[in-house]
Amino acid sequence: MAKKQFKTESKKLLEMMIHSIYTHKEIFLRELISNASDALDKLYFRSLTDSTVTQTRDAYQIMLAVDKEARTITIADNGCGMTAEELEKNLGTIAKSGSFDFKRDNEQKEDVDIIGQFGVGFYSAFMVSEKITVTSKAYGAEVATIWESTGVDGYTVREGEMDTHGTKIVLTLLADTEDEKYSEFLEEYKIRSLVKKYSDYIRYPIKMAVSKTQKKADSDEYETLVEVQTLNNMVPLWKRAQSEVSEEEYRHFYTDKFYDYEAPARTIVQKSEGASTFTALLFIPTHAPYNYYSKEYEKGLELYSSGVMIMEKCADLLPDYFSFVKGLVDSSDLSLNISREMLQHDRQLKVMARAIEKKIKNDLLKMLTEDRTKYERFFDAFGLNLKYGVYSDFGMHKEVLSDLLLFKSSKEQKYVTLKEYVEGMPEGQKAIYYASGENTAKIAMLPQVEAVTSRGYEVLYLTDEVDEFALRVMETYMEKPFKNVSTDKLELEGEEEKQALEEENTQNADLLTKMKGFLGEAVAAVKLSATLGKHPVSLASEGDFSVEMERVLSRTPGGEDGPKAQTVLQLNYTHPVFEKLKTLDDDKLATYTKILYSEARLLAGLTIDNPVEFAQLISEVMQ
Repeated sequence: MAKKQFKTESKKLLEMMIHSIYTHKEIFLRELISNASDALDKLYFRSLTDSTVTQTRDAYQIMLAVDKEARTITIADNGCGMTAEELEKNLGTIAKSGSFDFKRDNEQKEDVDIIGQFGVGFYSAFMVSEKITVTSKAYGAEVATIWESTGVDGYTVREGEMDTHGTKIVLTLLADTEDEKYSEFLEEYKIRSLVKKYSDYIRYPIKMAVSKTQKKADSDEYETLVEVQTLNNMVPLWKRAQSEVSEEEYRHFYTDKFYDYEAPARTIVQKSEGASTFTALLFIPTHAPYNYYSKEYEKGLELYSSGVMIMEKCADLLPDYFSFVKGLVDSSDLSLNISREMLQHDRQLKVMARAIEKKIKNDLLKMLTEDRTKYERFFDAFGLNLKYGVYSDFGMHKEVLSDLLLFKSSKEQKYVTLKEYVEGMPEGQKAIYYASGENTAKIAMLPQVEAVTSRGYEVLYLTDEVDEFALRVMETYMEKPFKNVSTDKLELEGEEEKQALEEENTQNADLLTKMKGFLGEAVAAVKLSATLGKHPVSLASEGDFSVEMERVLSRTPGGEDGPKAQTVLQLNYTHPVFEKLKTLDDDKLATYTKILYSEARLLAGLTIDNPVEFAQLISEVMQ
């Protein structure tokens, strides 16, 4: 029998497809099952207008079989089959796609959802096979045709026999090597896992004969039975009407597919038509994975094209700040590359990603409104990521995320939204006040917090390192500016208080200048304040870079040499300590100044530059 050559420019094209186009060898089963599904689709669509096609829809199927001794895998379907001419046309010409032609010729028909586009998926089987034998019989034909090839050497075509219409592909696997274990594809568990991973939602049953060992009745002996099992679910959960799917079904789907022991906090179903037609099934987890805030965590949604999984984690569908979302997207509109492993361009993805982002935000806002307890638990797990989302990209996403943020506050130290804060502001309050620190207890003890709350104003407690950076990027919320209570320009005083303070600063200018001299470059200035309540001293920030921001950056690698906050040592001129300062000689004033500065740093949550000197100064005063 004469061997024929592939009708391409050279053997190099086939070699490239076998060795370069596909990333994972296991993809061959997905491709062959998808081709079988297309063949079934073609016969089904033909039956809609051709009365000679009598096969009922429930008879359509794809059969898999494994023979370990012969090292073969068989994929068979009872679809439209191919004539000898069609076999030559579709398999003898690389990149000739009968599925693409069919889809193009039937675009006007509804429910045409053919998967194949490029006609190269079949050749992925050569990645694992030393020989491929295809036996096909067109529907209504009398004779079958056998196409056989060992790869780039060409192929043979001859007449054959087949009991029914359809196509049967037999792969003879390559021998195992030190690097590649092709025998794994002969294991039942591997076939099951690949069908589950890539082809679970092919619309036709994928069946395989499975051996089962069971104990004989009334005997201690065991027997082996063979039964045919369906390996795939066929109808995707997300393609069913939402009203027909119970919460229990969604929960089981989520916990099984994403290996979570806890039900999701929220299930989101999105069906979109228009610029991009797709269905999304998304889940908001209740808790963060153990590696969520690490470099090992990979974001992304599963991406399906007409029920066939194309990508396990499509990162482009989720912004980083919603990276905690699990789920999948299914679309028949995707423009895939030749291997169906990647998208040819990202325009469609961008349209889908924008719609998904909007849907996630709206559902989170809905959860915030409908179930505050559940939302607060969600925020405890993922709120930090939302804050980083506000801060990243120079605040580009603040409009998306600002309404989702929660902060503990001075009012009962409970969570509040920014909207709730602003709506609760008393008349005359001009800014949103916040204070930063390691925890709410320490923040509450800050002198500046007491000064603000004593006037009836609420203070947001910022305890995460990114908090202040995020608010600085936001600048305002509902036209209200954010203001750090530790700034030297808090401006809480009335006109009379301001005038009295100016007079005190003027009268004590010499004393303040001396104290600044004792501290050198450690502070930008020493000033008097009327808003420290019962506290004698505090450390305030001058300019946009705060003491807390310095503390955060100092803990990063190389942060010791990073930027420093321009600080102002504030003295409470109504406190007895200040009266004492006015009576001291220069030596004692220097000692007291350094002690007060160290005290102010401790209150601000900063370390003392020279703890040994501080201890000696305390001992000196005590003596």
